[in-house]
Amino acid sequence: MKKLLTILSLTAVALLLMPRAQAEDKFNIRKVDFEHVREVTNNSKSIYHFPKLLRLFNSNDTSMTIEAYRNFYYGYVFQEDYNPFRESVYSNVVEQLYYKQPHSRAECDSIEKYAELSLNDNIFDLNQMQFYIYVLKEKKKYARASIRQFRLDRLIAAIMSSGKGTKEEPWVVIAPEHEYNIVNFLGYVATDHQDMGGGIDYIAVQPKEGKTTQGFYFDVSRMMQVAALKFPDM
Repeated sequence: MKKLLTILSLTAVALLLMPRAQAEDKFNIRKVDFEHVREVTNNSKSIYHFPKLLRLFNSNDTSMTIEAYRNFYYGYVFQEDYNPFRESVYSNVVEQLYYKQPHSRAECDSIEKYAELSLNDNIFDLNQMQFYIYVLKEKKKYARASIRQFRLDRLIAAIMSSGKGTKEEPWVVIAPEHEYNIVNFLGYVATDHQDMGGGIDYIAVQPKEGKTTQGFYFDVSRMMQVAALKFPDM
């Protein structure tokens, strides 16, 4: 798993650092305007209408830009079935199978089956995306794996385009586990989680040689607002 996370983290970082001349999808880091996202994702005439983006995401199309992914990811909070704490009943099955390495062909088939079922339940489960990409490569389904990798890379980039992970410019996430996904994608290991108040979380990390980073900040305010409305008894 560590090797898998390292590969994905390097891909994400490369996308972030890629010069404009080399990247058509180079993005600018800017705050999330949720009111604008609500407007365009709920407008059936908009190119960012959520059902349109969902169809593109679930197809083999790779034309979705970072801007489209931003609206898709953050627009999900305005969908009726959005639940920031959603967890598929199949996710634990996938994890248990994955960690029983090496895998037989039958086990790979099962991982693929349940990872797909899990993602059908929770489209933004980044962990299940990783497992799915892994098993597709194991089964030498490289074209499908590449498409899934494209989706995952763009989702990571969309999240990281929302800030810098600093106190002044935190990354905005719509699910608690995405905080840890981003930390892992950057090659760090989380050591502590702190609620800083005001809808801001801080994830402390193990220091890396030659780096001064001690942790990253995340904005979970929108996620918590929706959770309070939908699940007042939690």
